[in-house]
Amino acid sequence: QVQLVESGGGLVQAGGSLRLSCAASGRTLSTYAMGWFRQVPGQEREFVASIRWSSGGTYYADSVKGRFTISRDNAKNTVYLQMNSLKPEDTAVYYCAAALTHVAGRPNYGYWGQGTQVTVSS
Repeated sequence: QVQLVESGGGLVQAGGSLRLSCAASGRTLSTYAMGWFRQVPGQEREFVASIRWSSGGTYYADSVKGRFTISRDNAKNTVYLQMNSLKPEDTAVYYCAAALTHVAGRPNYGYWGQGTQVTVSS
């Protein structure tokens, strides 16, 4: 089991920045990847960014490339999402997820945090 606790959401003006944190506990030594997803009410949850825990390789949705940066602190079992140049369309509930397994390199996210609200005002 892996437990995930997100923090750092809030209200920010367009063009501003926020940093989300996700602290993991439990079977963290088995982590293959961690990721951030977001969801707007009435829409499907969408991928934002992910990081491979051992190699540090990162992946981003096209909509956030160049603005968001995912990083990790292995010693603290924490993953971060630095969000710069925020836009109103970034408004969503952001979820942290952990994958202990993968299929052909594609993470199988089986653990999710409770979500943190990010609101970007225009």
